[in-house]
Amino acid sequence: MKPTFLSVGLFAYIVSLVSATALTYKISANEKACFYAAPEKKGSKVAFYFAVQSGGSFDINYEVTGPGDKVILDGEKERQGDFVFTANEVGEYKFCFDNDMSTYSEKFVDFEIAVEDEVRAQLPSKQGSTPEQTSALEESIYKVSGQLSTIARNQKYFRTRENRNFSTVRSTEGRIVNFSLIQCCMMVCMGALQVFVVRFFFQGARKGYV
Repeated sequence: MKPTFLSVGLFAYIVSLVSATALTYKISANEKACFYAAPEKKGSKVAFYFAVQSGGSFDINYEVTGPGDKVILDGEKERQGDFVFTANEVGEYKFCFDNDMSTYSEKFVDFEIAVEDEVRAQLPSKQGSTPEQTSALEESIYKVSGQLSTIARNQKYFRTRENRNFSTVRSTEGRIVNFSLIQCCMMVCMGALQVFVVRFFFQGARKGYV
């Protein structure tokens, strides 16, 4: 049972070293929205992920700035992004999305901001456990943590694909309905025009007989 307690303690410590924020935000047309993170130590790893779920052409402008308004990352008309950078300065980091390219379309953006310290947990030695066992346990826990992160990223990717495909299907359905209505209106107009032409010919023929 001791390895189990050690693994649970190590995993809890790893989780405590990571602070993350995952949100879905609706950005209106011509709106600029900013979010903030403040690493407490130099050398912290900052992970930034975003994906446009729906709206327009599924693209957005983004910009990441550090203390002193120093630009770290930026891009225009990007559908999604996944970045990791090192916070070389302690302070406030700003993550902004800009939808100024859209006049009418609002967009839903999924994003996540995570701050992680690189310090590895050091487990205290326990009776009955050797340093080799503790080291192997640590490596196993970190491997599981990495695999969970990979699974989470894959889930985000498939969720984004699903939302985009659903939006495309809904847009195509709307176009088919509109095209069908236009086709019906054209058929009614053509039928009315044919009736008018036939009546015009018969009225002309009657006047000729008179």
